[in-house]
Amino acid sequence: MKLSNRIYSIAFLIFCSSFLFTGCSTKQTYDYSSYRKDTGDKSINNSEAMHRATMRPYNVFGIRYYPFVANVGDQFDGIASWYGPDFHAKKTSNGEIYNMYAMTAAHKTLPMNTVVRVDNLDNGRSTIVRINDRGPFVAGRIIDLSNKAAHEIDMVRKGTARVKVTVLGYNGLIDDKNAPNVNSIEQKPEVEKIEVIEDDVVATNINTNIGMVSAPITTSKSSSKESSKSSSGGKFSIQVGAFSLQAGALKTVDEYKAKFPSKKIEYVENGGIYRVYIRGFSSYDDGQNFKAKNSLTNAIVVQ
Repeated sequence: MKLSNRIYSIAFLIFCSSFLFTGCSTKQTYDYSSYRKDTGDKSINNSEAMHRATMRPYNVFGIRYYPFVANVGDQFDGIASWYGPDFHAKKTSNGEIYNMYAMTAAHKTLPMNTVVRVDNLDNGRSTIVRINDRGPFVAGRIIDLSNKAAHEIDMVRKGTARVKVTVLGYNGLIDDKNAPNVNSIEQKPEVEKIEVIEDDVVATNINTNIGMVSAPITTSKSSSKESSKSSSGGKFSIQVGAFSLQAGALKTVDEYKAKFPSKKIEYVENGGIYRVYIRGFSSYDDGQNFKAKNSLTNAIVVQ
């Protein structure tokens, strides 16, 4: 009888252990092949003209949105939705034709071709998408997934899901060197740069060193005057950074003054964002040539 009980006990332990190891082995590891296959398409629009156009502040339903660039690894929590048949085969914000079966998504403020990972917080499923459209313009929602991406995180039937969005790279590429293990990143609340008053803010730089604003944007009349005044000597400027803290802008100004002593370097504050500019270029091409000559890869020429 004792032997029989011992056998049953051993069998029970083995049975429980099998569940334990099965649970460990089924932890999801995301397969990037689906994303990489879709983004190998030559039709991806990554032109500078497109980036200039889509990084300008814009208004929808009376709300002003300020596109910005987060750091690789930054995370945002919010609600995801998806869009499909009604928009399929129509143009997206970056000029591409929307394909509901591709690994893409819409975001209100991240640059076009930003690569993000989307984790469904309700079921643990993940997907990776490229931003190629603007939206969703519904309160509380931070990303609009393609039909295919929505299927990957099992939210098509429900329509929405609580998600965590992690920035993995730019220009349609995953930053394999700097993209972190998303399970180890401290989460950040979703922040949108918005205001309801028109102003003359110029395009935001595509710069991975940009800071993020934690409050709604308000118009700064003094900053607008400073912007017009500082453009003397050339209508075009090169924006080399944008920060939520003045200290970051001041440090960048000092760095660029040391690097280009003959150029006018300054920052302009507008709505809590401190943008750093190299001033005094006579034309867009003049600015582009300076940018290329000095390897200012992440900067953008603005007027």
